[in-house]
Amino acid sequence: MPERPILRLAACVAAMMIAAAPAAAQNASDPVVMMSRAAELSQSGKAAEALPIAQQALALLEKQRGPDHPDVGSALTYVGLLNQQLGRTKEAEALYLRALAIRQKALGADHADVAVTAENLAILYRATGRRDEAELLFKRALAINEKAHGADHPAVAATAGGLAALYQEAGRQRDAEPLYQRALAIREKAYGPGHPHVAITLVTLGELYRTTGRLTEAEPLFKRAQTISEKAFGPDHPDVATALQELAMTYWVQNRIDEVEPLFQRSLAIREKAFGQDHPAVAQTLNTIAAFYRDQGRHSDSEPYFKRVLAMYEKALGPDHPGVATSLNNLAVLYQEMGRPVDAEPLAKRALAIREKSFGPNNPQLINTMHNLAELYRTLGRDAEADALAKRAEAIKQKNR
Repeated sequence: MPERPILRLAACVAAMMIAAAPAAAQNASDPVVMMSRAAELSQSGKAAEALPIAQQALALLEKQRGPDHPDVGSALTYVGLLNQQLGRTKEAEALYLRALAIRQKALGADHADVAVTAENLAILYRATGRRDEAELLFKRALAINEKAHGADHPAVAATAGGLAALYQEAGRQRDAEPLYQRALAIREKAYGPGHPHVAITLVTLGELYRTTGRLTEAEPLFKRAQTISEKAFGPDHPDVATALQELAMTYWVQNRIDEVEPLFQRSLAIREKAFGQDHPAVAQTLNTIAAFYRDQGRHSDSEPYFKRVLAMYEKALGPDHPGVATSLNNLAVLYQEMGRPVDAEPLAKRALAIREKSFGPNNPQLINTMHNLAELYRTLGRDAEADALAKRAEAIKQKNR
């Protein structure tokens, strides 16, 4: 869920910088033109190619306009977004914090641009398990947007949705639901009930209902989102693929197995056509299909999908990205289920090492990987190593309560 708001905000930052530039700026070495090029690359799933261009544009802006100019704050926010997409969370945090300081000083603490950077930092903290800090920033961004734009503005809906997602991930569904419903009501009022932005909110509310077992409420939301997106964009748009995938997952939980695979495969075909074979959105669908096959005991069908996802993430994000760790862990669990613990062990160990590097040695993000590796050690008869790892996981859990 976090990828979509990150990409939307990246586009907003690039658009703000273009709007602020002189109309005559057409030189390829102009920082605004460079930022626009970087935005195009990142939205095509090429964040690694976009980052050096954006960094060069940032350096030029600092030289041309001074280190404390608001446009430098915009550029810092955007470069932070790219670092976050590439799993470089420490670099992203430093950039966001500097951008926040610049914008607060230049624009005032209640400016809408301050809310943008605060929300980006909140998304980063949410992704790295720093939920208390994320909640404070989401609430601050929400308050700023309400003051700057009014209670019924789409920016308020976007921030409310981000806070709702945080609550949902923290198991606070009762807190999440009214925020999702508020976001839906705002967007229906602002855009009309058949607008694509409404479809996006229908999907997020449907996800909440599905994950809390309210399947009969989730299904019509996904179907409505599919209808809206098909009417707005045609049957082969990525938003249609998203609704189809969510509907497939609902049928999966309902054990309507014969209806699941065709929806997954149609979603995959749409995304491959729209984005190409190596886009992160394609990887996400492949991963879900692989998990479905594994759940159905179709391990030989699942394995090539998990392998393809791992190769895609390594190529797009680099070998040390948390997304790579997730793929490694998924493949390790599959091999464990297939009775191939020797193949699983190096994958699980590498997944843990990546997460330790990304999040630190005491982050809750490590717990699931530790438990999987401990189970693997027990299968291999290495109980002492399993006990030590399980004990460490429990200590992290207790520390972060």
